[in-house]
Amino acid sequence: MTGRSHNILLKRHAAPVAAICLMGVLLSCNPFSPGIDNTLSQNGFSADSVNGFFEVFRAAYQFKDTTYYGKLLAPNFVFSYRNYDRGLDLEWGRDEEMQTTGSLFASSQSFDLLWGNVLDSSGNDTIYDITRSFSLDITLNLGDVLHVDGRAIFSLARPSKNDPWQAIRWRDESNF
Repeated sequence: MTGRSHNILLKRHAAPVAAICLMGVLLSCNPFSPGIDNTLSQNGFSADSVNGFFEVFRAAYQFKDTTYYGKLLAPNFVFSYRNYDRGLDLEWGRDEEMQTTGSLFASSQSFDLLWGNVLDSSGNDTIYDITRSFSLDITLNLGDVLHVDGRAIFSLARPSKNDPWQAIRWRDESNF
């Protein structure tokens, strides 16, 4: 192969090679899912306080990011709710909660979560129980908006007062 034919071959394949390299870069990061350490800390969001826990929770829904969300759930996390159609209480653990929330994030366009008044709270530096009202609008991919109102009952914990809060238990009492 002569130098000239080698250059023609390189030029001919430059665009596809560049496209493959660009795809590799884009696939190695998710521009729609910023990292929790950079974005949240730069914006002052931190789960180091109880209010901070709820700010990070809201940001996780706003950005539809399971990375944010997953850091808020303890390994022994339990979610529970009332299934009114079946007339019974149901619950699941952290893995199913992450799968359910990931599917919800993927199948929706946007979320508008507003935390309301604290209805009840008690605890200390490492264990905290809190009940809060909330309002959530879920915009689905088809443009339909689901509106959910209710209260969320959280049991939060952390190993020491210097660690971020994580949910051990979340009881959803909503109209959904």
